[in-house]
Amino acid sequence: MEQSEITVEVDATVSSTQVSPQDISITLRPGSETSVVVAVKQLERYPVDLYYLVDVSASMQENLDHLKTVGVALSLRMTEHSSDLWLGFGSFVDKPVSPYINVHPSKINNPCSDYEIRCRPAHGFHHVLSMTGNMSEFTRVIKRQRISGNMDTPEGGLDAMLQAAVCQRSVGWRPEAKRLLLLMTDQPSHLALDSRLAGIVTPHDGLCHLENNVYTGSTRMDHPSVGQLSDKLLENHIYSIFAVEKQQYQWYKELVRFLPGSYLGKLGLFQAPNLIELVVDAYKVYFNITIRMHSCPEDAEDEDVTVLVRPVGYNESTVIRIHSKCGCSCGPTRRCNDASQCRGSSYQEQRPDHRLIMDSNWNCKADGSDVDCSGRGVCGCGRCLCEQTRLGTVYGKYCEIDDFSCSYEGGLLCGGRGVCVSGECVCEDDWTGDSCGCPVSKATCQSANGLLCSGRGRCVCGMCVCDDPWPSGDFCERCPACQSTCQSYWYVSFCIDGSFY
Repeated sequence: MEQSEITVEVDATVSSTQVSPQDISITLRPGSETSVVVAVKQLERYPVDLYYLVDVSASMQENLDHLKTVGVALSLRMTEHSSDLWLGFGSFVDKPVSPYINVHPSKINNPCSDYEIRCRPAHGFHHVLSMTGNMSEFTRVIKRQRISGNMDTPEGGLDAMLQAAVCQRSVGWRPEAKRLLLLMTDQPSHLALDSRLAGIVTPHDGLCHLENNVYTGSTRMDHPSVGQLSDKLLENHIYSIFAVEKQQYQWYKELVRFLPGSYLGKLGLFQAPNLIELVVDAYKVYFNITIRMHSCPEDAEDEDVTVLVRPVGYNESTVIRIHSKCGCSCGPTRRCNDASQCRGSSYQEQRPDHRLIMDSNWNCKADGSDVDCSGRGVCGCGRCLCEQTRLGTVYGKYCEIDDFSCSYEGGLLCGGRGVCVSGECVCEDDWTGDSCGCPVSKATCQSANGLLCSGRGRCVCGMCVCDDPWPSGDFCERCPACQSTCQSYWYVSFCIDGSFY
């Protein structure tokens, strides 16, 4: 097939808007894709709210000391990008219940009593400072912060993030500002269902539970799920930044994939210069958007589709106009004049062994199935385009075959004696069983006397299973307790009233 037609036209007119370009036009054909870059231009007058959410467990002592020098330095650096920066602050440790903390009376008020250090009590979330443009007040609050302590390694960061996002009135998020939530920690976070260890089984309700700036739902509700947190961040137009130490970078790298509008930074220690660069880099956002056209509906004509792309935390959008070229005229080759294929033409199916199979059946549903492509692909022009997965290869006319979801034997899928179809092994003619590990032939159960399992058992999966406990051996051939035919008849006489029987 020839190269599918792709054109991209960008209206890059300079204006005072934040999101650029404002207008993009794209022409695509089935099977083609393209990428566009949307930049977020920061206007000097645009307000920015930055909320510091800091892990104050004992291991964060040195990082907390470095943070105390950040406030003024960050405000000075951010004036290069915004003249209206407000800062807020909150802290978290973990749920203040066992087994997350030591509940001995001497440890509750001072978790660091063993080290003759005065620590603050553990807490799920404490909102300390509402948004303010007073940098002196922010610096004063930071310098007063003390560490706390808990028992296990993961902390309650996601629990605290949700409260910081939904408690808008307490935190003081400004409606017109770009909202940045900066989480600082050196440990992973607890996830939903972890609270069962403490006997807490009530799911999080996603609401604000602050009383006197303290999170009161910490001991009553489970940690939020990642999906629930994602919804609340989007709902409240909050852009999250994770500043984590390098040992936890991979853990949070997987997490941010499920949190739209998130930015992850790897730091050795949270020193002021590094933290400032992290915030500034997160502030200057670019989005790479990939647009792919899988297929056209049956008998479809050319169609225009408009998509609005709005970056998280902004009230402006980029308009992407997509012109889909579906209509075509067909010649003797049964292909569109401009390289697309027409309905009714043959297609090629790629299998793992790279053999090409021609097929003219355009139905995407297997017999007895009510879903296209076995639910593992996309139907385009009557052809199944199977999904790609890290687990293995999905193929087949209806994407019904794969090389990973069936039983294994000896490290091989279906024992190397069959193929995996719809989650079950379809074995070669001479084999059967869940993993094709059982020979159909019973030759391996034939004993020396010509009988199957010496006449004392059944052949199951190529091996003899003896009928009762006495026979033994591979062919049930050993049986000292078994009697011969002649010995199996006993003559018993007994006397009753002087007569023998």
